[in-house]
Amino acid sequence: MSEKDFNDRNEIFSRVLRAGRRTYFFDVRETRAGDYYLTITESKRQNNEDGSFYYRKHKIYLYKEDFGKFKDLLEEVMNYIIDQKGPEVISERHRPDFDPARDLAENKETVESDTPAGQAEEPAAEQGEDAPASGEEPAGESE
Repeated sequence: MSEKDFNDRNEIFSRVLRAGRRTYFFDVRETRAGDYYLTITESKRQNNEDGSFYYRKHKIYLYKEDFGKFKDLLEEVMNYIIDQKGPEVISERHRPDFDPARDLAENKETVESDTPAGQAEEPAAEQGEDAPASGEEPAGESE
């Protein structure tokens, strides 16, 4: 039996969360021994320079013996973030009502109104949406 056939056979239950440019898949699968485990996959569309695209995927495999600890730590970390920064989404780009065309037009108007006549403003270097605002690693994440 090929690996693809085995993966198709052992997928028991699945849910999908679409979150902007990311999609999260929560898949319950079966081990060869007949037990269940959870696979969480983050899939994000990436563009190549030639205009074509591909999906970058990251997976977490979570087994039953780790559910309790994982859930407790996930809840603790999420509560910390909400306690420190509140529930509001800070990044405009991640709000459900975000309109890229409107954002582009508003930013262009702002740049034009802030730039003295006859002077062009240089575009700022774009950061990836995952990059911290300062361009440095988030606190506590170093190699």
